[in-house]
Amino acid sequence: MRRFVVASLSTAILGLGAAQAADLPRKAPPMPPPVVMYNWTGCYIGAHAGVGWARTEWTNTADTTAFGDMVPGQGFTQTKSGFVGGGQLGCNYQVNQWVFGIEGTFAGSTIKGTLNNNIFGAADDIFETKINSIATVTGRIGYAFNNWLPYIKGGYAGANNKFSVSDTVGASQGSGSETKWHSGWTVGGGLEYGLTRNWIIGIEYDYISLQSKNYNVAGGAAGVYAFDVKPRIHEVLVRLSYKFWP
Repeated sequence: MRRFVVASLSTAILGLGAAQAADLPRKAPPMPPPVVMYNWTGCYIGAHAGVGWARTEWTNTADTTAFGDMVPGQGFTQTKSGFVGGGQLGCNYQVNQWVFGIEGTFAGSTIKGTLNNNIFGAADDIFETKINSIATVTGRIGYAFNNWLPYIKGGYAGANNKFSVSDTVGASQGSGSETKWHSGWTVGGGLEYGLTRNWIIGIEYDYISLQSKNYNVAGGAAGVYAFDVKPRIHEVLVRLSYKFWP
C-alpha cells in the first residue's frame, strides 16, 4: 500500500512539473541583424579617364585667299579619337531609393584628327581639328539598389576646339588656325558602385552636341578662308569619387 502511495505521489509531482514547464514563456529567437542600406546623400570629388570620339563637320563659307582650295558650300566630315581625362565635383540627395544630384566636370583631351584635301581645287590643303578640353554642368537622377546606382544625366556642355589649315605645296602657300569655345548640350548615363562609405567607382557614357562656329584660317595670308565648324563628341569614362558625408 505504501509503494502505491509513493508511486502515485511521484507521478503527480512529475505531471505537475511538466505542466508548469509547459506554462513557462519560451525564449524569443534572436532578432536578425538590421539591413544597412547604402547612403548616397553627400558631396563628392573625384577623377575620370577614358576615350572620346569626335565627329566634326566643316563647310567653307568664304575663300578670298590665293592658297585656299575650296569655294563656299564645299567641306568635309571628319571622325577622330583620343584620350579624355579630368575631374568631377558634385552633390547627391537620396529620397527613399531615388537619388537626385548636380555635377560639374572638366577634362583635358587629345582628340585630334588630320585630313588631307584630295578632292577640291589643287587638293593640297591639310586640315587639322583638335578638342583641347571639355566641360559640363549637369543634373543627375538615379534609382539606388543599395550599393548600386544606375543613373541618367543631362545639361550644359562646352569644348575648346582648334581648327587649322596648312598648304606648303605649290606657288601659293599659307597656313592659319583659330581656337574657339563651343557651347552646347549633353546627355548620358552610367552605373556607380559604393565600395565603402566614402569611395565610389563607376563607368559612364556621354554624348555632346556643340554649336557651329565660324573660323577664319587665312592666317597671315591676305583675304579670308572661313569655315563653319560643328563638333559632336562621344566619350566613355571610368570614374573614381570620394564622398565626404554623411
